Amino acid sequence: MLPSRLGIFLVLTVLLSAGSAAPQDSASAGGQTRGLMGIKTEVEKITAGDTLTVPAASFQRMALVIGMSAYTSISPLKNTASDARAVADMLQRLGFTVDFAIDIPLSQMQETVAAFSRKVETADIAVVYYAGHGVEASGENYLVPVDIKVDDPATIPAQALSLTSVLRSVERARKLRIVILDSCRNNPFPALAGAAADDGAKLGRDGLLAPDPSQGMLVIYAAEGGKVALDGDGEHSPFATAILENLPRPNVEIGLVFRQVRDRVMSLTANRQQPHFYGSLSGAPYFLAGEDAAVADIADKASQWQALKPEQEVQLAALAGEGNTRAMLGLGYMALTPDTKKFKPEKALEYFRTAADAGDTEAMFELGKLHEKGIGTAQNVPEAIKLYQRAADLGFADAINDLGFLYYQGAEGLPRDPKKAVELFIRAADLRHPQAMFNVAALIDDGLVPGKTPEDAASYLYQALRSGVDDVLQQLSTRPTMFKPETRRALQAELSRNKFYKGTIDGDIGAGTQRSMRIAFGQAE
Repeated sequence: MLPSRLGIFLVLTVLLSAGSAAPQDSASAGGQTRGLMGIKTEVEKITAGDTLTVPAASFQRMALVIGMSAYTSISPLKNTASDARAVADMLQRLGFTVDFAIDIPLSQMQETVAAFSRKVETADIAVVYYAGHGVEASGENYLVPVDIKVDDPATIPAQALSLTSVLRSVERARKLRIVILDSCRNNPFPALAGAAADDGAKLGRDGLLAPDPSQGMLVIYAAEGGKVALDGDGEHSPFATAILENLPRPNVEIGLVFRQVRDRVMSLTANRQQPHFYGSLSGAPYFLAGEDAAVADIADKASQWQALKPEQEVQLAALAGEGNTRAMLGLGYMALTPDTKKFKPEKALEYFRTAADAGDTEAMFELGKLHEKGIGTAQNVPEAIKLYQRAADLGFADAINDLGFLYYQGAEGLPRDPKKAVELFIRAADLRHPQAMFNVAALIDDGLVPGKTPEDAASYLYQALRSGVDDVLQQLSTRPTMFKPETRRALQAELSRNKFYKGTIDGDIGAGTQRSMRIAFGQAE
C-alpha cells in the first residue's frame, strides 16, 4: 500500500498560526510532535518474505446469537431455536466468544444487545445472528421478542427491538462487522397488515425493508428485503443450513463464503429464496477458519492481500468478474506487491478505477494515491485531490483525514487553508478515525478548536483508545504529559465513568491510570 497521511507529522499547535515557532512539548524541551505517525506501510518497505510469513491469529471474535421460537401470542416458529443453537455452537468452534439467548422477553433482549455492544468495542470481529419473527412498521424494521402482544401497529416500537439498535451494537468492532437475519418470514400479525393507527403508524406485510448499514458493515437477509424466507422441512431452515455448512469452510475468504451461502440457499429452495446482502465488508481479507485466518494479524492491509495464495487470487478474480468491488480492491492491492516479478501497478490502477467508477470509496482513495505518487500512471495531483474529495464527500474517513493534511500543507491546485484542515480533521475524528481522534484531542488541548473543552478532548482520547490502534496507547502511556493537566484529569474521569478506573482524579497518569488505559484498550489485566 502507498504511504498515507493518517497522522500529522508536525506540531499541531502551528496549524492555525503558520510561520510561528513551534512550542515545546509540555513534558520536555525536546519539541516532540503531538500527532501520530501514519501506520500504513510503504510499498517499498515490504519484502517478499514479509508477505509470506504470518503469525498465529490472535484477534478477538465476539458473537451474539438470538433465537425466538416460543411466542406466546403469535404463531410460534419451528426451526429458529435449533437454528440458533447450532449457529452458536459453530461460532464457538470457530473461536468466537458467544453471547447466546433463546426465547427471551423484550427487556432481556434490550439488555443483552446493550451488553454486547459494549463488549465489541474491543473486538476485531463482531457477528450477530438472529432467528425469529421480524416485522416492518412505518419504515423501520423490528425484531420480535417472545412476549409481544400487539393489537395496534402503533405499539410495535415499544414492544420490539429495532434493527437499527442491533446494527449499532456491532458498528464499533475494529475490523469486521456482520449482522445475519433469518427473520424474513410471513408477517406475524396478518390481521393488522396495512392497518393504520391513530398516529399514522402502519404495519408492513411480509419480509423486512432493506436496511441502511454504516460503512464497513455487512447485513445478510435470509431473503431479499420485502420477500419471505422459508422454514424448510428439516431440522434447520435452508438459510441456517447454508450458514452452518459454509462459514466453517477452511481458507475461504469471507466475501466468497457468503456468495456460497447464497448459492446453497438457492439450490435448497429451487431458486424460490435468495439471500440478499446490504452494505459492504471492510477492505481487508478475512478467513473464519483454516490457516489463512492468520492473515488478519498482519498490520498492513496491502500485505494481508499479498499474503493470499494463488488459488485465492483466482477466486477473487471470479468475484471481480461479477462486479464485486471488494474483490477488485484486493486484486489491486495484490498488484502492488513488492515482488518485482509480480508488481503490476497498471493493473492496480485498472482495478481501482473500475471499483471507483462503481462507487467504492476506498477504491477512489487508493486510485487517488496512485495519481498523487505517479504509480502506474503519470503524476497528477489535481486528479488525486478530486478523487480524495469524492471519497470524502461519501464519508470515507481516510480520505477526509488526508484532505485535511493537504489543506494544512497546501498542494498543487489546493491553496493552504489551516482552518479548513482542522474542520476536516474533526470530521474524520467524528467518524472514529483513530489518528484523527487523537490529533483532534491535541488540537482541543491547545485551544485551537473554539467551543471545545478538556472533556471533549478526553472523549476523543478515550474513543481513540477503544479503537485498538497501538500508536494511541503507546503515546498516552509514554508521553502522557503532552496533554495539559485539565485534559489528563478529564481522561481519568472518562475512564472512571466507563468503569475502567477507580483512582483519584488528579491528572497524574501513573500506574493505576495506565493500567486502566490498557484495559480500556482491550489488553488483559
